[in-house]
Amino acid sequence: MGNENRPTWMSDPLVKDIPEKKLDFLGQMFQESQGKSQRELMASLLPMMNRAKKENLSFTPQEMGAAIAAIRKYSSEDELKQIDGILEKTKGLGK
Repeated sequence: MGNENRPTWMSDPLVKDIPEKKLDFLGQMFQESQGKSQRELMASLLPMMNRAKKENLSFTPQEMGAAIAAIRKYSSEDELKQIDGILEKTKGLGK
């Protein structure tokens, strides 16, 4: 992914320590989730997680926190509501 096509959040200092491959995956995941309802997002979450596993990508809590913070920084009010809804619903998935 060339720098000119990258979302602004990917250049944020918050995510400077996250490897390029992981950032690209998160960017693709975020792009695919745009405009979907929460139900559609939840349905696509499992395949996304499986794809990450297949590509040997795992994220530390620090990496996820930094990426979410960077994405939130550049999100609209509607996107923030959607992000909050997804995060709320996914809290129990990792347990």
